[in-house]
Amino acid sequence: MTPMLVQHHPHPASAPPASDAPGRARDWAEIQERMLVPLYEAVYEHLEVGTGTRLLGLGCGSGLALLMAAARGAQVTGIDTDHARVDLARERLLPDASGRESSRCGGTRLLYGGPADAADPTRPAYNLVTAFQPIGCTEGDSDGLGPALAEAVRLAERGSAVVLAGWGPPERCATSAVLRVAGRLTERLRTGAAWRPALRDDLEEVAARAGLRPDGSGRVACPFGYADMDSAVRGLFSTGLFDPAVAASDQATVEKEVTEALHPHVRPDGTVWMPNVFRYLVARIP
Repeated sequence: MTPMLVQHHPHPASAPPASDAPGRARDWAEIQERMLVPLYEAVYEHLEVGTGTRLLGLGCGSGLALLMAAARGAQVTGIDTDHARVDLARERLLPDASGRESSRCGGTRLLYGGPADAADPTRPAYNLVTAFQPIGCTEGDSDGLGPALAEAVRLAERGSAVVLAGWGPPERCATSAVLRVAGRLTERLRTGAAWRPALRDDLEEVAARAGLRPDGSGRVACPFGYADMDSAVRGLFSTGLFDPAVAASDQATVEKEVTEALHPHVRPDGTVWMPNVFRYLVARIP
């Protein structure tokens, strides 16, 4: 993960070039983001998300997880540091909204910025915080999450749930072989974060650093399926995970190596299919 693969944490390494941001955001929204729908559904079922839920989504991307929560009756607020993705989220959830103030209609807010921007003394405190961008595939990919969680928990009620997501064991994630492409290039050129397999306690360590109390976890199958090779490459690149490799070499080289890594996952009909398992942790604010 976003983060789809799916990773879109608010730090420079994951930010797409400004000139390509709208196209990358659209690829994320139309190709990659849906890969985590089983994760969103499992979490919402586990926590019985509904009309009494006041959700703050960190790194909300183009808003699919928020849309699913709103369909259950939740009041949702999403924040992200990617302007293009926030614009797409507004198209999805607030088709008539033209700006930050008008995005308050219907109880839904979609904001560019960090958790502090989601504070609103006129509204009840949040009782659910989600950080759905999976961590655990590159060194330090949770570094930007800690400060965001520290800010977010101050806006939520005591006892509220905080949900973290991460990659499952590499032997159960076919996409791991593709992610290693970026890792090999950045390691070879000594630039960017190196790929590493997800560790069993990645999520628990993040929760502990944020002062949260673990309160359950689960694993969810989230296969990555694409109509063809072109869609697979565009979807994977939209996550931002290959940006350091592109910066270290060039777009064509990285696309070539990613395409080669994807070949074992091409089915006879030309579709690309990679089974994956993701893990989520529910923690509580003491």
